[in-house]
Amino acid sequence: MRNLTQDNITQAVLARFADTPDARLKEIMTSLVQHLHSFAREVKLTEGEWFRGIEFLTRIGHITDAQRQEFILLSDTLGLSMLTVAMNNDKPAGCTEATVFGPFYVEGAPHFDLGEDVAQGAAGVPCVVRGTVRGRDGEPVPGAELHVWQADAEGKYDVQREGLAAHQARGVLHADSRGAYHFRSILAEAYPIPDDGPVGEMLRATKRHPWRPAHLHFMIRAPGYETLTTHVFRDGDPWLDSDAVFGVRQSLVAAWKKQPEGHYLVEYDFVLNPAKDAP
Repeated sequence: MRNLTQDNITQAVLARFADTPDARLKEIMTSLVQHLHSFAREVKLTEGEWFRGIEFLTRIGHITDAQRQEFILLSDTLGLSMLTVAMNNDKPAGCTEATVFGPFYVEGAPHFDLGEDVAQGAAGVPCVVRGTVRGRDGEPVPGAELHVWQADAEGKYDVQREGLAAHQARGVLHADSRGAYHFRSILAEAYPIPDDGPVGEMLRATKRHPWRPAHLHFMIRAPGYETLTTHVFRDGDPWLDSDAVFGVRQSLVAAWKKQPEGHYLVEYDFVLNPAKDAP
């Protein structure tokens, strides 16, 4: 077509995708084009606004590197990450709920024995974390692999700090034969998501705060069960009802109890959902 107008361009673009061999890709691209064009028409998008949007995404790409994933941060703050998690992790009653993955997980975290200190010098009040990993029917999940990571007392993850010789406040452990786990770390504290980049500018322009309530990240894997990616949140945190990335679920909130010795204790039991292909 040579005589394209604002009225017929959408159909012309969709026609270019008509021969896409992958049916799922065709479905996604068709819907994406339709919604993008509808959005532009609905808000009467100007050329200047379109250019500022392109510039915004370009700056997000430039600031993203191996330590910082600004695109995930954008997805988180727009609620898209949590929407995707909710749609794809609809678990039976009694199973631990999933929440956002976040931008600070790293492969190759150090392995620890049960009871060891994963903080490895990270700033914070000492804390003991313990609980069990069980299946939906109450059966223990022996040897379940637990990936844990968290921010330090200043709200920084180890990958945000330059010059560290080794990882801090993150590690991989395995539950014992009864599905029980325990390790030492530091008290979870509330912290702001990185707001010195484009996503932070978006938050300020829309009068939003960057704070996340205090939490500890978990990713739990075990043969025969669905992988669980979740948080355990600290009860009483002032940001629980306005998490910048919409990740809080009441079932994931637990008490961090101060002990006579001065350290804290948090106990949380995880319930995994059997994998769909499990016997």
